[in-house]
Amino acid sequence: MPDRKPLMSGNWKMHHNHFEAIQTVQKLHYRLTRDDYRAVDVSVHPPFTDLRSIQTLIEADKMDIILGAQNCHWEDSGAFTGEVAPPMLEKLNVSYVIVGHSERRELFGETDEMVSMKVHAVLKHGMTPIMCCGETLEEREAGRAEPKVAGQIEADLAGLDAAQVGGMVIAYEPIWAIGTGKTATPDDAQAMCSLIRRLVGERFGPETASAIRVQYGGSVKPGNAAALMAQPDIDGALVGGASLDADDFAAIVQYHSA
Repeated sequence: MPDRKPLMSGNWKMHHNHFEAIQTVQKLHYRLTRDDYRAVDVSVHPPFTDLRSIQTLIEADKMDIILGAQNCHWEDSGAFTGEVAPPMLEKLNVSYVIVGHSERRELFGETDEMVSMKVHAVLKHGMTPIMCCGETLEEREAGRAEPKVAGQIEADLAGLDAAQVGGMVIAYEPIWAIGTGKTATPDDAQAMCSLIRRLVGERFGPETASAIRVQYGGSVKPGNAAALMAQPDIDGALVGGASLDADDFAAIVQYHSA
């Protein structure tokens, strides 16, 4: 299996004003070592109001932390009050954009068509999508987890070529594990991440399947990070609540030395 450098992404959701964000990133940077950055890519995804402050901090202090965003619109501009366009993120040197997070789908009604348009828009502007997929508890208990994820993969990657997909990150985040404290077992998480890689391979070829990074997201904590990351098809984590605390997020990043 190729050497896919793990990506640990901290999704702060609607937390941390720009003062708190600066303090968190400074503390995270203090906790991480050169060896950590050699072993793991680390991205933070603060609210939109924090992006400029964190960009300035990262660039001024020459940090190896990567700046990411939580969402974007699919149009470059327009009459979309309250939305943020991909070119705006590009100008802030954002590298990764979370697309199709379960909360966007479940709470704000995002469809697979919308997610696909966002994936295209992010790629168009030279950024990398972290495209999320996953099932509800009801779907899992009814045996529909795999068909649900397979449908998302098919729809959300529509119209892309192998080179575009190969550079992406796909995050498997079981909706029933988001913010609940429940976590898929390492075996269950591996099974779904392996499914994602197989589905990508069937559509785009084995080289593309080997190149993509597949994250697991769903109540990742310092105590379970190493077990999850030991699975062959899990290439990182999309971390929610635990990433708000610099000590906890640093401990997750440092799973490799545990």
